[in-house]
Amino acid sequence: MIYTLTVNPSLDYITFVDHLILGEVNRSTKEQIFPGGKGINVSIVLKNLGFENEALGFIAGFTGKEVEKSLKELGCVSDFIQVEKGITRINVKVKSKDITEINGQGPQITQKEMEKLYKKLDQLVEGDILILAGNIPNSMPKSLYADIMKRCTSKNLKIVVDATGDLLINVLKQHPFLIKPNKHELEELFNVTLKSIEDIEYYGKKLQQIGAQNVLISLAEKGALLIAEDQKIYYSKAPKGNLVNSVGSGDSMVAGFVAGFLESENYQHALKMGICAGSASAFSEKLATREEVEHLMEKLEECTVYKREK
Repeated sequence: MIYTLTVNPSLDYITFVDHLILGEVNRSTKEQIFPGGKGINVSIVLKNLGFENEALGFIAGFTGKEVEKSLKELGCVSDFIQVEKGITRINVKVKSKDITEINGQGPQITQKEMEKLYKKLDQLVEGDILILAGNIPNSMPKSLYADIMKRCTSKNLKIVVDATGDLLINVLKQHPFLIKPNKHELEELFNVTLKSIEDIEYYGKKLQQIGAQNVLISLAEKGALLIAEDQKIYYSKAPKGNLVNSVGSGDSMVAGFVAGFLESENYQHALKMGICAGSASAFSEKLATREEVEHLMEKLEECTVYKREK
């Protein structure tokens, strides 16, 4: 079974305004509301690709109930922990000439509620996949994902981590199956400017040397680089298309990679499916569907996918 964990999910409210004027009353031309959070996005795309999974995390208040309801309507299974105080955060995105975002804080998670999460994770069994995705509230320790991995060490799970900064660095010694930094995040981790594929490969290998089994580095419209545990480097360009919405494209790449690996246990196929899932979401207002991903994979066959020895 595949499980995703979103510690701080959201209800994403997107409003479109032709000409935003600060300090004035503005009228929207269209609104959209989606359940949000990186793990939740992964769950939705996995479901769209035909892979059953269960979304875990914390919800609170009326917004939390709406997140749960929306996921159910999308065909996703969830088993969230209800937080006693506060509400699940609302993230507001105003799309005008420029894009303005206001992200809420979310509820305070108590130790009692954390223990409920740990009890759920204790039920996972060998062969399960656990995807830890997204940042966490400031009130929680940056060791959270590492602590979860330590607790699950004896279970022989495949654990995927899509996080940034210390939250990511702290898990490396626990040997996650996959991590997915993008180029900018890789630059921040090592305080460098990466100018070439060779530079990106060099610092990606450093993350593998510290402990990650597979390092998938998103390069946006330029594709992605995979430093794999099979001692090879895989690279693929991305399919061409019109960018509509980049939100969720990285999460879709994670979902596509996991789905592709489960289908084939082949890293080249997993990389292609990951790139196409990320691109399909970027080319649409909604998250990638199986049909969209397969269409892009057919187009990507003409692109160069190569591998070379370390």
